[in-house]
Amino acid sequence: MLKRLSLATAALGLLAAPALQAEDEVEMTRGEAELQEMLEGRIAGEPERCIRTTRSRSLTKIDDTALVYRSGDTIWVNRTRNPNAIDDNDYLVIRKFSGNSLCRSDQITTYSRAGNFYSGFIVLDDFVPYRMGDADAS
Repeated sequence: MLKRLSLATAALGLLAAPALQAEDEVEMTRGEAELQEMLEGRIAGEPERCIRTTRSRSLTKIDDTALVYRSGDTIWVNRTRNPNAIDDNDYLVIRKFSGNSLCRSDQITTYSRAGNFYSGFIVLDDFVPYRMGDADAS
């Protein structure tokens, strides 16, 4: 009887193992994979409320994931408070409250490229700088 109980318990454990493994493994979205590739070899710095921008540079949109701004060797990532509003089919209209900076208090509305109609808004969060890691540090 004890042997049957042990076998039954082992069988149940085997059935539950794939479910536990599936919970631990989260499938990476296309946007997350794109961002991970962009940030490969870089180390995150302290988040900042604002970043200095220039007119000639633009934000890169990564669908359902983040807004990215490059400045020299630094990649600034803003995951926003509502990343699902980031869509490559939309264009962004940014209302800045400070001339040379982009801040989390700035307002971004989105408009459809197809019909030029309002499609939503994006609420910025802090900007996280990613810089190349020091190879000698490891």
